[in-house]
Amino acid sequence: MNKSFSADLGERAAERRKARLANAFAVGLLGLTVNFGRFSMYGRVVGTALLVLSSFNRAHADPVGETHRVTTERTAVLRDAERRDRLRVTVWYPAAKDSVEQPLVVGPPDKPLFDVGSVAFDAPFADGGPRPILLLAPGGGARARMVGWFGIAMARAGYVVIAVDHPGDNGDDVKTTAAMLLAWDRAEDLRSALAAAENDPVIAPHLDRARVGAAGLSWGGYTALVAAGARSFDFDRLSAFCAENPDDGICHQRARDRTPTTSADRKKTLASPDIAAEVAHAGENHALPEVRAAFVMAPGPIQMLDPASLAAMRTPVSIMLGDDDIDVPPATNGLIAAKAIPGATLLRLPDVGHTDFLPDCTDAGRATFPQWCTFSVPQADTHRQAIAAAQEFFARTLAKAP
Repeated sequence: MNKSFSADLGERAAERRKARLANAFAVGLLGLTVNFGRFSMYGRVVGTALLVLSSFNRAHADPVGETHRVTTERTAVLRDAERRDRLRVTVWYPAAKDSVEQPLVVGPPDKPLFDVGSVAFDAPFADGGPRPILLLAPGGGARARMVGWFGIAMARAGYVVIAVDHPGDNGDDVKTTAAMLLAWDRAEDLRSALAAAENDPVIAPHLDRARVGAAGLSWGGYTALVAAGARSFDFDRLSAFCAENPDDGICHQRARDRTPTTSADRKKTLASPDIAAEVAHAGENHALPEVRAAFVMAPGPIQMLDPASLAAMRTPVSIMLGDDDIDVPPATNGLIAAKAIPGATLLRLPDVGHTDFLPDCTDAGRATFPQWCTFSVPQADTHRQAIAAAQEFFARTLAKAP
């Protein structure tokens, strides 16, 4: 699947960048910041047409359940705007055969913008003994369901997928400077979510603790790499990179997302002794010893990761990149990681950009956000390749994986 990388993004990519930069809305490293007023961005749609279509597409597939938990994470209180220590957890899992799925969408219930997939809400777990675990990190500004297309597919293949909403950077709550300054604590979110699942009387019996993988998209790819052994510099490293490379896509992305990361924002946030003390933990080991393999899609910002720590990684890593990604450019992100990590597998998709990894765009989504929902390659093909590559990778790296 390896493809050659073209340094020239081409006229089409340049037009996509111009359209995105000119747009008043923002998608922050795959985290939507669109405000629908009183409507939730995430909903269940039980409309007949969508339900029939979903049932037709998945008629011969085993059902997947979705359930939610709330646990605590020590550093959440530093990152959350309301200083809550809560961490929201979403779990996708193989469900009992007679479970009935409902479509899962993003957007207003009467006008969904993205089709995440279908799940049976709070359905009983399927029988069959303990199953391998996949810890899944979403992109910056995104809730877990924004990577639901991937998590649901992996659950349908037999994994118990544990995903999180990172405090202070999840699309629902107020974005905070602290959530950016303490980026490595996203791996701690995965640790806390895994611990919560292991202590949950409903979920725990279905977990095989000897088979744990990590996966992530965009900022979530950064998170999965930290969970697998990479060490992170503090945010000043990324700020310095963007000062020297203001036209790099990841620097444009931060500006568009209106994330509060100016020098004044950082100075004000670091005035808190608790946050300043936590920043001192940058560069420490935040790896989860349970993680035996990591699959990352369009990972970034790799500039925040210590190159020496990437070179020292021994956990198997697979990296999937879109060669037309202008938001998290491969040349300054994924390709650096692929070259540095010993034995890393590199999968390159020609004509694929960053937003190709969004959930499936609906007709309303394409009409509302053409700058995100216009693709050179069918979005479904990109998703299928990502899912197939992840399943093959984890089958090799997690013994007895389904």
